[in-house]
Amino acid sequence: MVIVIMDGQGGGIGSAVIRALRERAAAAVEIYALGTNSTATARMMKAGANRGATGENAIVQTSAKADVIIGPLAILMPHAMMGEVTPKMAEAVCASGAEKVLIPLTQEKVTLVGVFPDALPHLVERVVGIVEEMRRSK
Repeated sequence: MVIVIMDGQGGGIGSAVIRALRERAAAAVEIYALGTNSTATARMMKAGANRGATGENAIVQTSAKADVIIGPLAILMPHAMMGEVTPKMAEAVCASGAEKVLIPLTQEKVTLVGVFPDALPHLVERVVGIVEEMRRSK
């Protein structure tokens, strides 16, 4: 299973997800860190990703090859993360045939009805549980 973790700015959300996945599914998944910038990618690589790349073309090309894409809700929003998510990046993630597991954290002015705010560690735990369920069902 190829899991793409996409994050930007400081890469904190992505690195938290990668660490949690490594604790529970270390050898069973291939994790690719895709950062909108090199700082995010470097932080996710230090957290334990197998491979990493930065920028629009890397995100466009790799999103098409992923089984699962994980990241904050903002990865679907053009110009999000202070402009780091380009329209092509958002389109590639949306068009990918991969299952998307989105974390409902965003600095954008978006409110998701029916989704209640929670701390990042609790959200990461839910993400890992979802990935484990996907692995079991395949």
